[in-house]
Amino acid sequence: MSGDEVRHGVKLSSLDQEVFPDAGVTKRELLDYLEAVSGRMLPELHDRLLSVVRVLRGQGPFMQKNLPKYTPEWVERRALWADRSRREVVYALCNDLRTLLWFGNQRAIEYHTTLFRGEPASGPTHLILDLDPPADAPFSLAVGAAKLVREALRKDGLDGAVKTSGSKGVHVFVPLAAGQSTEDIAAATRAVAARAERIDPALGTTEFVLERREGKVFLDSTRAGGATVISVYSPRHRPGAPVSFPVRWADLDDVKPADFTVHTVPGLLGDADPWTEEMPEPFVLPADLVEEGHTIPIARVVAMHEGKRRARAARESGESA
Repeated sequence: MSGDEVRHGVKLSSLDQEVFPDAGVTKRELLDYLEAVSGRMLPELHDRLLSVVRVLRGQGPFMQKNLPKYTPEWVERRALWADRSRREVVYALCNDLRTLLWFGNQRAIEYHTTLFRGEPASGPTHLILDLDPPADAPFSLAVGAAKLVREALRKDGLDGAVKTSGSKGVHVFVPLAAGQSTEDIAAATRAVAARAERIDPALGTTEFVLERREGKVFLDSTRAGGATVISVYSPRHRPGAPVSFPVRWADLDDVKPADFTVHTVPGLLGDADPWTEEMPEPFVLPADLVEEGHTIPIARVVAMHEGKRRARAARESGESA
């Protein structure tokens, strides 16, 4: 078969090449996959600033936020000032199949989006918990942590949908009504993680520093504010090209991340979409959850200050020796 073709107005090239080492997936198969899931994936990408992980031939993976100069004019985009890098970043908006296929042809493997749609001031559309088990732990640990989070949510009248991360963990998404502040949502995320940890501290931890987690599942509450998250149905840059896939709560005990790959997912789609069917109506966050969250320090900031304190103590110890 030819290594080039045109699909939906996009010129595609090198279709018979593997997209990255150990993927077991050619670029043609990646594009076939993106087209197969586009009806479910595009609504989630719509109007969200997009960052992608690309893998060029002979190179390692890299995260691309700023659109390259050769991007076609028809790719929708939005410019946003980045305080950290002190520059304007021009992000893509992946709002149609043509754009999705163009990114696939650019060897974009992973699709990461902002938590907000449109302008940042609109705020996150979901409260998100990223449940990250130890590297060698069975997936059942991540499943158990997801159930802890759901128990904590339900005690406050909330609920959400769950998906595999496409790596070794899971993500719990809680839909939010518009008009809630980013700071309050971030605070509530910390409170949900803390409450889940209190239910079973032997299973889940909010400890940000890896070495202190003692083999527990990290209940990561840092997917908030300006963070990004891997999109549902996005492939991952992992051996075998796994996919971040939605799972019904009732089925969570019976799956493993390797079940969902670029090769297997098109045959699993069926007529029903667990992501939309399991997602509740948007919630207004309870005041008690927000209030508790504002009393909990941001884990990353605490870890940063602790690291600086230790470095300073080490320097002072060395100077006095």
